Amino acid sequence: MNAQTTIHDGGALRASLVFAVVILLGMGLSYSLAGTGLGRLLFAQQATGSMIEREGRIVGSALVAQDFADPRYFRSRPSAAGYDPMAVAGSNQARSNPELRARIAEATAAVARREGIAPSAVPADLVTQSGGGLDPHISPRGAQVQAARVAKARGVDVAQVERMIVQHTEGPQLGLLGQPRVNVLELNLALDAL
Repeated sequence: MNAQTTIHDGGALRASLVFAVVILLGMGLSYSLAGTGLGRLLFAQQATGSMIEREGRIVGSALVAQDFADPRYFRSRPSAAGYDPMAVAGSNQARSNPELRARIAEATAAVARREGIAPSAVPADLVTQSGGGLDPHISPRGAQVQAARVAKARGVDVAQVERMIVQHTEGPQLGLLGQPRVNVLELNLALDAL
């Protein structure tokens, strides 16, 4: 009886090990490779980070915000991650947090001064951080309030800059998800191409 129990235990152990290896290779490796390959085949641009290239040089990603300080450029949303894709994070502060309220008040005053508008006219997306801290889009209103500054700094007519904003305004995804938005990097690159 003891020898028979040992035989069954050895068979169960061997079957368990074989099953674990098959699952590890089948699901852990094959499934991942198939998913990655299918993603690269069907969504080649997105699978490689939606990189934007100009004159043979990568200038950024359409999916990641950048900090634009030059007055000739539209500014992105503030970033809790310092625009570092390796440190993606929101501030996780509640609306009732006094530090958040103070930061938003300071940012609102700064944007109002920079754009020459009343603090009440500053769109929320220009002073609040996105959940991940790297949202590459701003609202069309957020772009509109920056148009006069950008036009003046570039020495072009503000109507031309406003037309560029309209041309680069994306509608909701699939026609119903989200709000209209403007990709800041793509708009700035289009202005550079003028």
